[in-house]
Amino acid sequence: MTQPIVVVGAAVLDGGRLLAARRSAPPELAGRWELPGGKVERGETPEQALVRELREELGVTAEPVARVPGEWPLKPGYVLYVWTARLVAGTPEPLQDHDELRWLTREQVWDVDWLDQDVAAVEAVRAAWQPLPHHGAS
Repeated sequence: MTQPIVVVGAAVLDGGRLLAARRSAPPELAGRWELPGGKVERGETPEQALVRELREELGVTAEPVARVPGEWPLKPGYVLYVWTARLVAGTPEPLQDHDELRWLTREQVWDVDWLDQDVAAVEAVRAAWQPLPHHGAS
C-alpha cells in the first residue's frame, strides 16, 4: 500500500484567536473556510511545508508550535495533519487560493462554514487550544 500524500494545515493562533481562510478555488470549495496549508513536497518535513505554505498563501513567516493530535482523511490518497503555529513576522493576506481571512475567538470558531474535512481538525484544535502570546508581544 502506498503512503498517503500528507497535507499540512496551520492552526495559526494569535492573541487567543484562530486564523480561518476562505477558499476562492477550486470552484467546488470556493466560499468555504479552511485552515491554511497545503501538500508536503518531496524532501520537505511537514513543518517545513507548513512554513513554506504560509509564506506562499498568506505572505507571513510562521513557526510551527505543536502537532495537533489526530489525522484526518481528505480525498482518497491524502491525509491532513495539523500543527498549531504562531506568527513570527508579517500580517496575513489572502495571496493564493483564498479571498478572505478572518480571526476567530474560541466562541466564534463555528461562525464560518468550514470545509467538511476541516471540521474534525478544527474540533481537535479547539480542544487543544492553548492561547499563544499575541504577535509582536515579547
